[in-house]
Amino acid sequence: MRVVIQRVSEASVTIDGQERAGIGRGLLVLLGVEEADTLEDIQWLCAKISKLRIFNDEAGLMNLSVQDIGGELLVVSQFTLHASTKKGNRPSFIRAARPDIAIPMYEAFITCLEEGSGLQVKTGDFGADMKVRLLNDGPVTILIDSKNRE
Repeated sequence: MRVVIQRVSEASVTIDGQERAGIGRGLLVLLGVEEADTLEDIQWLCAKISKLRIFNDEAGLMNLSVQDIGGELLVVSQFTLHASTKKGNRPSFIRAARPDIAIPMYEAFITCLEEGSGLQVKTGDFGADMKVRLLNDGPVTILIDSKNRE
């Protein structure tokens, strides 16, 4: 699994001109699932995201997690995180999981993140044409790949 985590002041997802979900201060998590992902990847990643200390404390240091600040979470599926641009100029998405695998993994990720963080997780719609708006705070953007554990 690959995620792009953005610390945001606000973020929202719009589908067919209607806002599907929106959050204030918190984390926007773009999630890409690949065929080789397992429940272990989900559990490791959710624990990492819940406790990731990227919010400023009173001294202005990044010492607080989304849990610590009572922030909000928005998860959006994004298969393009597994794009390969090794050959030619047209990305290949061969490593991205097909919907029959990716949807249950996406749903398990959301459940795990809710349980691990104690926070409600808002979402887009898997596979929909979504418009994502965000106000990146910092900017702070973190990339994590569960296969590399970094």
